Amino acid sequence: MHLKLEFKKSNIKPHKISYYLEKKDPDFDAKMASVLHVYKEVALVNDNNACNYKQTTVSYDEKPGIQAIKNIAPQLLPVPNKYSSVGRDYEYKRLGTVSLLAAIDLHNGVVTPMVCDRHRSAEFIEFLKKLDNQYPKDWRIRIILDNHSSHISKEIKKYLADIPNRFEFVFTPKHGSWLNMIEMFFSKIARSFLRNIRVNSKEELIERIYKGIEETELCPKVVFRRSKLSGLFDLFAVFKFNFSDYFFNGFIAPYSIPVFLRTHAEFEYHMEHSVPIQATL
Repeated sequence: MHLKLEFKKSNIKPHKISYYLEKKDPDFDAKMASVLHVYKEVALVNDNNACNYKQTTVSYDEKPGIQAIKNIAPQLLPVPNKYSSVGRDYEYKRLGTVSLLAAIDLHNGVVTPMVCDRHRSAEFIEFLKKLDNQYPKDWRIRIILDNHSSHISKEIKKYLADIPNRFEFVFTPKHGSWLNMIEMFFSKIARSFLRNIRVNSKEELIERIYKGIEETELCPKVVFRRSKLSGLFDLFAVFKFNFSDYFFNGFIAPYSIPVFLRTHAEFEYHMEHSVPIQATL
C-alpha cells in the first residue's frame, strides 16, 4: 500500500509501457536536413509554377504484408432499428499477402502504384522502370526513400549505372521513415478502403487496391501550408519546420519536425545555388 502511494505521488505507472525508437544513425540530423531541404525546394518550385524545371521529386516506399482475408461465413448487413453494424463471423481464411510499392509526385500529387507478391530488388527495379517510362527522358527523377537493403543492393547500383543521371536518391535517416511523405498516403488508404477489407482471392485484393488508389486520385492535389523560414535559423539552434497541414489528395496530416541546421546563411546559400546536401548512391 505504501509503495502504491509513492508511485501515485511520483506519477510513476510501472504497469504501463511506452515505446520509443533508439537513435542509431550518427548522421540523423544531417540526413533529416537533406530531406527537409528537398521539401523546401519542391515548395518553391510549386509556388513559382516553374514550367521549365526538368526535374521531378517523388516520395517512395513499400507497404508490405497487406493481407487477403476471406470470410468463411455470410456477412450480415445492417437491419434498420435492429442491427446497426455489419455482422461478421469471427473465423476467416487467410489467402496470402501482397506488397504495395508506391510513389507520390510532390509536384502534382499523382500516385504511381505497383502491387507485387514481394518487394525485393527485382521488384524495385521494375518500379524504377515504370517511373522511367512515366517522365520525359531529359528529366531527372529525384526519389526520397529509406535505406532498405533492396534500395542499395548490387542489382540497384548496376541498374543505376546503366542509366546515369536519370535517378537521384535522397535517403531518410534510419528510424526516420516518418520524414517520408508517402507514409501519410499509406496511412490514408489503411484507414479508408483497406480497413476491414474482405476478398475472395488475392487477385480481387490487387484489383481493389488499384481501384481504391484510382478513386483517391480523381482530384489529386498538393498544398503546402508552412511557416516562414526567414529569421527562424540561428547558429546550432533548433527550430520547428511546420509542415502544418500537408494536404495530399484530400487528406490533412499535421507535422511539426524539429531539425538542426548550421546557419541561416548556409541554408540560403544551398537554396540559392541549388547545392545538394543529400546522400546519393
